[in-house]
Amino acid sequence: MRPSTIDREAGYRLLAEMAGPATVESTLTGLDTLAPGFPDWIVTALFGGTYQREGIALRDRQIANLAALTALGGVEPQLDDHVRNSLRIGMSPREIVEVMVHLAPYVGVPKALAGLRVAAAVLKETGADSVGDGTAARDTDDGGSTA
Repeated sequence: MRPSTIDREAGYRLLAEMAGPATVESTLTGLDTLAPGFPDWIVTALFGGTYQREGIALRDRQIANLAALTALGGVEPQLDDHVRNSLRIGMSPREIVEVMVHLAPYVGVPKALAGLRVAAAVLKETGADSVGDGTAARDTDDGGSTA
């Protein structure tokens, strides 16, 4: 395994890929006005550092993010962002929903339901809300992903 490095430019590229340039610009500008330098630290340390590490794929990192934010609770804006990011990197609506359902026995039904509410709102807003009929989901016989 190579040593961990922090790559500021790679962090901004990855964030733009995941969240979209317009979202990045509007979010970071507003936060930088409130807390100068803080958004740059977040992007550089997180997206240019932690996300750049070897060992797990971006898709798996997103599953971990969905699980952690749902378990934490009270961070709906960040969970909303990560549901969107998950869609952008190719996760299906069904996979996102199943992450939330899978969490219920581990984090509690109320937190899983709260996560599902956030996911449902994002899926509806983005037009990816046809999870139940299989048209927007990639179903497999073995329960795995085709992504």
